[in-house]
Amino acid sequence: MPIIKTTIDTHSEAINEEVIYQNPLLFLKIWEIYSEADYFSTLEKHPWHYHKEVEFLAIIEGHLGVQSKHGYVVLGPGDVMVLGASQPHRSHKPLSEVQHYVVFQIDLGKHFDQSTMPYLNCFSELTEPLDKLNYIFDMNETAKQETHAFILEIFKESQTRMRGYEIAISSIIKRLLLLLLRSDSRNLLNDTEEIELNRLRPVLDYVDTHLSSKLSVEDASSLLNLSYHYFIKYFKRTMGVSFVEYVNYKRIKRSELLLLTSELSIMDVSYEVGITNMAQFYKLFKRQNQCSPREYKLRMRSESRVAMEGMQ
Repeated sequence: MPIIKTTIDTHSEAINEEVIYQNPLLFLKIWEIYSEADYFSTLEKHPWHYHKEVEFLAIIEGHLGVQSKHGYVVLGPGDVMVLGASQPHRSHKPLSEVQHYVVFQIDLGKHFDQSTMPYLNCFSELTEPLDKLNYIFDMNETAKQETHAFILEIFKESQTRMRGYEIAISSIIKRLLLLLLRSDSRNLLNDTEEIELNRLRPVLDYVDTHLSSKLSVEDASSLLNLSYHYFIKYFKRTMGVSFVEYVNYKRIKRSELLLLTSELSIMDVSYEVGITNMAQFYKLFKRQNQCSPREYKLRMRSESRVAMEGMQ
């Protein structure tokens, strides 16, 4: 899929598109687009847009023209493309033919847990957008085919919604990330060195054991005998998120567990994870889960009840 470089900045007034997740707990939207062969559309008719989610495209039939900051490309059957978070782009139907493809939008950051957190930095796009990874699909046919298959598999799971489909989708997403990581021969996804993680280990352990207490950057930096400003930069460079963002992430993940496994009130849960301001707790929880703590608890218990009834 050859790329034609463009130098004209026509994306400065791109539309900020809000992505409505099909399942708010998976932080993704995936759907297929099918067009008959009786028309085509010019690129200029389609406005530039962007969204905070990463976007994958998988072409099944026909062709799709895509323009991004990096140039213009025409994708054909079997091709895939990744567009980084908040990267302006637009697409069109370049030929009068049947067109069929899948669009997969996802907040990748929400799919990193305790075991995969060291690799969040690789996909955080702190220095380069994930668009740069498209070279993999040009050079590595096997990686392209596997990525294409992963996207279609996620789409199938999201449509059939068989029992455990959330587990299946989460598993495929991790396999997709692993594929990109191991196929990146240019090392654009600079992974975190183990020695840097080991250096941060006292801070990470401290956060885990003191979530219900007040945690400050000053206390964390003193554990490593680093200055306040150097610690801030070092932590974000190593983990891919700021210290405050990491603490908030861990607190909300702990609150999710408490909401599902205890009878504590929402206020008690908030205090249990070290957030004494209820408005702040609701704000952080909704930012991470796209719903309130109460809605989360009701939804999860409802889905659990439906699953149990299905078993019976």
